[in-house]
Amino acid sequence: MGATVHKPVVLVTAADLAPQALDMLADFEVVFAGKQPTEDDIVALCGRHKPVAIIVRYGKVNARIMDAAGNLQVISKHGSGIDVIDQEAAAARGIAVRAAVGANAAAVAEHAWALILACAKAVPQLDARMRAGHWDKATHKSVELDGRTLGLVGLGAIGRRTAAIGLAFGMKVLAFDPYAKEAPAGVQLVSLDTLYAQSDVVSLHCPLTVENRRMLNRDTLNRFKPGAILVNTARGGLIDEAALAEALASGQLRAAGLDSFEVEPMTTPHPFQGIGNVILSPHIGGVSDAAYVNMGKGAAANVLAVIEERARTAA
Repeated sequence: MGATVHKPVVLVTAADLAPQALDMLADFEVVFAGKQPTEDDIVALCGRHKPVAIIVRYGKVNARIMDAAGNLQVISKHGSGIDVIDQEAAAARGIAVRAAVGANAAAVAEHAWALILACAKAVPQLDARMRAGHWDKATHKSVELDGRTLGLVGLGAIGRRTAAIGLAFGMKVLAFDPYAKEAPAGVQLVSLDTLYAQSDVVSLHCPLTVENRRMLNRDTLNRFKPGAILVNTARGGLIDEAALAEALASGQLRAAGLDSFEVEPMTTPHPFQGIGNVILSPHIGGVSDAAYVNMGKGAAANVLAVIEERARTAA
């Protein structure tokens, strides 16, 4: 009998991956780290299996994890936000970092709009009042979005889809993106200060970097149009949460819809839990039936591309 040939390992920092993605990885042994793996769990699995690739769904990948996985060639994000990967550490070790760009764009843009509409129309609050036996027809007024201004911070795949929906609602659309060469028809590129001052709804669609951490703080929130709505389906670190809580309590902001938080899972108890005009969801904007498949396939394709390219170069 011949020796057992061990397939190279791909480690997934989650309990599952779309079947279509697993089909693409048929030449690899796929190891799952479980539902919410800790750093120690991932380090132990890396030490045991020496994966050539890590597909990142939950948690972060730091230098300690990279060093435990001696054969690591690529870290592939199941989604678009690679701020959870220590990119400097990866570069220093010659490990490629890739994102499944655009794979969840439709899902996130739709969720951003679910939050915008919930804020403008007070859907959760009215539902709660009805269940408590109230009929607020005589006292409630929603915000009409037609003719209002939507400001988008970031104009990548998700921002552009969010813009198109805003235009369909009859909104004026402004955008700030230092990397955008041009804007889609109907969208006007402006400075951040102009966007804050003129927008009735501000929606965040930019990656989190060292430069823009807490870009929304007491100072910038005070520059918002009084009574504006803020929605964040990007990264929690973009917002100073204490300053946002103040702006919501004071009425400087009418409402906020948040899908991401500075610490995730969101710490509990949390000040946001006691604020009536904030709508919360557990970072699930990109988690839809279709996005799950698209992100899995995108992440798998990035793993295959890097490993094939390196095999060619080595040959």
